[in-house]
Amino acid sequence: MNKKLALLMTAVIFALAAIVASCAFMQTKPTPANFEAPLVTLESVQVTQYNGYWYYGGNIKPTKGTAGNNSAVLPLAFVFNITNPNKFPVQLDGFSFTVAFEDFDVNMVNAYETQWIPPGKTNQIAVYSIVDVRQVLLSLLVPNAFKVKEKGTNAWALLEKWWTGIPAYNIPIHVKGGSATFLAGEEQKVVAFEAEFT
Repeated sequence: MNKKLALLMTAVIFALAAIVASCAFMQTKPTPANFEAPLVTLESVQVTQYNGYWYYGGNIKPTKGTAGNNSAVLPLAFVFNITNPNKFPVQLDGFSFTVAFEDFDVNMVNAYETQWIPPGKTNQIAVYSIVDVRQVLLSLLVPNAFKVKEKGTNAWALLEKWWTGIPAYNIPIHVKGGSATFLAGEEQKVVAFEAEFT
């Protein structure tokens, strides 16, 4: 009889332990009330390759082919931390921002990769941007022409300052108008972010 009672008590204890364990691992269901906005912060900006500062017009005769207007490219990697304060995983489903050198917008960047951020954890995402002297020159000559004039400088002076200063991180690089879309169950939340790296 004691043996049967001991086996019954052991079975009850294991059943209770299983129930407690399953409750501990049950995820909270996302709702509009409990879905907290994840936090997006800029960790670093990295110059992934540096090709110097140069520009030549289409009248230059190349060894092969046709030249066109060509210039140095500047690849940058923006590394962000994404912290999920929720008790359930969230999915990053859209990520975009504008890159600015000093206060001049030079590129718009979109990342289309999705990733899951576990509850209470922080993931990183690296987003790549490539700008070239020609592209930025056109933005300084047309949409930013008045701003360049107000600063008492010219497009070529700004380009040289940026392309020679950024590899040593001597120029403020801004992330503006950032937008990150997060999904959790049937819920969606869009988070705005901005940052400066100097």
